[in-house]
Amino acid sequence: MSSYYKLLSREVKVDGTQVAHYMPTINTQGAWNDKEQHMAPATGVICAELEQFLPRENMRYGRISLDIFGMIYLDEFTITTKCIRPGRTIELIESVFESKDRICIVARAWRLITSNTAEVEGIEDRTMPSFENLPKWKGMSVWGGGYIRSISEYIRHGERRAGKGEIWLTNELEMVEGQSTSSFVKLMGMVDTMNGVVERQDGAFEYMFPNVDLQIHLYRIPKGRWLGLDVQQQYGADGIGLTSAVLHDEEGAFGHAEQILTVRKIPKSK
Repeated sequence: MSSYYKLLSREVKVDGTQVAHYMPTINTQGAWNDKEQHMAPATGVICAELEQFLPRENMRYGRISLDIFGMIYLDEFTITTKCIRPGRTIELIESVFESKDRICIVARAWRLITSNTAEVEGIEDRTMPSFENLPKWKGMSVWGGGYIRSISEYIRHGERRAGKGEIWLTNELEMVEGQSTSSFVKLMGMVDTMNGVVERQDGAFEYMFPNVDLQIHLYRIPKGRWLGLDVQQQYGADGIGLTSAVLHDEEGAFGHAEQILTVRKIPKSK
């Protein structure tokens, strides 16, 4: 299959609410559970709906905040998108992902007016080495699922150790079947991969560390097809951790992302 999702229908209601129905392909399958979707493509398809929602040429998304309410079922689902705080220069857009009559993800995104601020532009995030000069990395083979298989042949790594590292990745799939995928959707649809690239455990995992959210901040809109992740992962002593990344495209850094983790001992099989 050449895509992550099939769009079944989309309608815009009288009040402007956008409702889209999708079917996931096996390429969305998660790494922790083979009956759920990975959060990475789920983020991508939500961003595809945000991109479609009443676009305005002089505005773009500056922050996307996604909270995971429970299992993201590997089944038919609906994304309902609406503006919950309209404005001339600032808008707050909400997308709710539902499957099997349950809310799976709630995303809220700030859309901000753009203007020419080139004379005060300044980026402090350091650049990453180009993916073109880095070796392929097979380290994602510790994870299962259709999503990981869709990217596993397209990963390159720079400096890396447990808890910190630099990874570049891409994939050859469209986000939605029959639709061209923008750079914004393409790269947002891989950000969640960051939680599995610098895990702090060697060998077989004794602890699970799934994220319950994904927060993305963009100080410029990303370009191209490759996503660079300069990642660090930290665990506290009381069962809560944090994965943080500086996000890069082929032109340099463009934003930051963070995930709060629930760190738990994996029960031993009886």
